Amino acid sequence: MMEFLPKLLLITLLAFPTSVIIKGPYVAAQDATEDEEVAEDVIAEDEDDEAEVEDDDNTELIEEKEEEVDEASSGEAKASPHADTTILFVKGEDFPANNIVKFLLGFTNKGSEDFVVESLDASFRYPQDFQFYIQNFTALQLGAVVPPQRQATFEYSFIPAEPMGGRPFGLVINLNYKDSNGNMFQDAVFNQTVTITEQEDGLDGETIFMYVFLSGLGLLVVVGLHQLLESRKRRRPAPKVEMGTSSHNDVDMSWIPQETLNQIMQSRRDKASPRRSPRKRGQRRSAGSDE
Repeated sequence: MMEFLPKLLLITLLAFPTSVIIKGPYVAAQDATEDEEVAEDVIAEDEDDEAEVEDDDNTELIEEKEEEVDEASSGEAKASPHADTTILFVKGEDFPANNIVKFLLGFTNKGSEDFVVESLDASFRYPQDFQFYIQNFTALQLGAVVPPQRQATFEYSFIPAEPMGGRPFGLVINLNYKDSNGNMFQDAVFNQTVTITEQEDGLDGETIFMYVFLSGLGLLVVVGLHQLLESRKRRRPAPKVEMGTSSHNDVDMSWIPQETLNQIMQSRRDKASPRRSPRKRGQRRSAGSDE
């Protein structure tokens, strides 16, 4: 047994370096293979990114061309780079309903050719969709020639409709002009959402009706109170007047004739005496006449 131990140890020592040598190149080869795979993945990703960038560029170019084609087909005119416009509202950006709104439009020719200002128009649009017209105003035909490096000012006025008061609308003001070559241009001088204010001064139909109604109601209240007071006065009993028992001896009747005094005294006696029947009165009169 002891004899085989040195041999086994020797075999082990000889076999271990061989395995290390064999394993070393295998690991190196495996690492190299993994690096190649990573490099290939990176290259593939770069190629994919480049392809995506090229696709995006091509897509953008196609979209730009489509937009240019759409603009060319629609025939929409744009503002000229050699012209400049400014706008000034005379009473500020206040738009009262059923009242005149006036503004001044300035046009500056910065180019070397003449510009012919054709027309100026304005319109109210639906605020959520400016393609929908709410109120379209008459275009102002100008036909003014503006030489190079010159300015021109134009005046325009419009009246917002009364039912539009208290609501927002889109206001679009366009200036149409052309150059000496006949190229048409259109400048949206003002393109914003504004609020139409309600008219405060003056009397409208609702206010007049309210005043008439309140006046009639006040008149009815006055008549009712008068009738109530009159009915209460009628219901009250007449006041009782007590006659005094004082004598009239202190009254001076010397200026009255005696016959008149006798008649007065006789009338008082007749009133104080009890009533008699017409038959007795007739008998008394006949007896008096016989005497």
